[in-house]
Amino acid sequence: MSSSHIRMQSQGRVAMSVFLCCLIGLAASGCGKEESDGADSFMSSVEQAASTSGGRVLEATREEVASEVYHYSLLLRVGDTPNARLRLHRVVREQAPWRPRPTRQAVLLLHGDFSTFTSNFVPSPLQAERPSGHGLAVYLARQGIDVWGVDRRWSTAPSEGASLSDFAGMGFAAAIDDVGRALSLARALRGLTGSGSDRMILAGFSRGGHLAYTYAAAEARRPLAQRHIKGLVPIDIYAVIAPGDEALREGACARSNEERAWLQAGLYDSDNSWFIDLGTLASSAPSEPSPLLEGFTNRGALLAFASQTYWLYAPQPNYHLAGGVLTDGVPTALRYSPEAVFAQWLASAPRHQALAEIADSDALFCGEAPLPVASSLGEIQVPLFYLGAAGGFGDHGVYSTALVGSTDVSTHIVRRLEAAREAEDFGHADLLYADDAPALAWHPLAAWILQH
Repeated sequence: MSSSHIRMQSQGRVAMSVFLCCLIGLAASGCGKEESDGADSFMSSVEQAASTSGGRVLEATREEVASEVYHYSLLLRVGDTPNARLRLHRVVREQAPWRPRPTRQAVLLLHGDFSTFTSNFVPSPLQAERPSGHGLAVYLARQGIDVWGVDRRWSTAPSEGASLSDFAGMGFAAAIDDVGRALSLARALRGLTGSGSDRMILAGFSRGGHLAYTYAAAEARRPLAQRHIKGLVPIDIYAVIAPGDEALREGACARSNEERAWLQAGLYDSDNSWFIDLGTLASSAPSEPSPLLEGFTNRGALLAFASQTYWLYAPQPNYHLAGGVLTDGVPTALRYSPEAVFAQWLASAPRHQALAEIADSDALFCGEAPLPVASSLGEIQVPLFYLGAAGGFGDHGVYSTALVGSTDVSTHIVRRLEAAREAEDFGHADLLYADDAPALAWHPLAAWILQH
């Protein structure tokens, strides 16, 4: 969901703890020859792949996130402006240290608002003890899928003292270019590390799903040899609002007009501090009065925001991030996702976010000319799998899937309650954080990827 509509947002996650000790002269304490050789070989492949796209590697890290599953993170400089950085992620099983196990299928995941790849798809250790385990990326890796992701430029800006002078240019057009760069790099690295350089599946959650739709439409206009994707997975989002949802389209137009006015006034940063504070206070002082929502405790504010998000942002009338238990209309608990995990997600948000991206997204939802980028869904010919949540975008996202040119289209909407209780049903973020997300959402997604 968009932060700009409610003027709230958050700060970055802690950097990875395992650095390339073998490569920077700190190897003596635990990098054996096999690991050192593996790291040298891996970095040689990284630098070779990065050079083809004009990128420069600033940092590389690796950590074990589950048994035999490793998370690689590469910070790349991709331009001269202050925040011209992308963080490329890979979550994959290894055959030896720094040597990813070859895989046939690969997916690149795009994160949503007030998030990063890590906070959406490789959540904190809090989730490791839950039935949902270590997150969607780890789940897919355990199924034999090579999982990639990219953090958009705005997410790499420092929490404090950042120069945001380039945020004005971080709209959908720039993001589309960066997604293409990430896909090209991922394919090159897969080829150099033994998995081949076949085209990949592109998936995106929330705003990342809207960007995935738009990228797929743009790529479809290129020659086949210049295309990177072979499948598209929008996760709980629409690209076009159905004619029967005219009130929702008008709401997007109103948001777009407001956001455009802010941009013209020189406001380019959609600050995420509100989200960070909401998650942090709910964890550290749950019973104290909330400074963010008057009349609530810190825990109560978290529950209200999570389960009744439609009071602040309503891309569909019953939209909420997490299904809640409502007693006389008041949320008393989260129904599917653990409160601690949900709070950690918010607390882990990057501090800054580009308002231009949000404004472009709402302008596309609105559909009135001039549009920020061309986006004709009919040009998308690759197979598509839509994964939705009944209390998220849910059924409202199905209309977009009917507009693509592909003949291979599947939809799967997680629904736990009867239609009359949609306001309490599986929510937008429950697809990532709920205890039963693996069975209800991740398993059908993995099955579809493995078949394509």
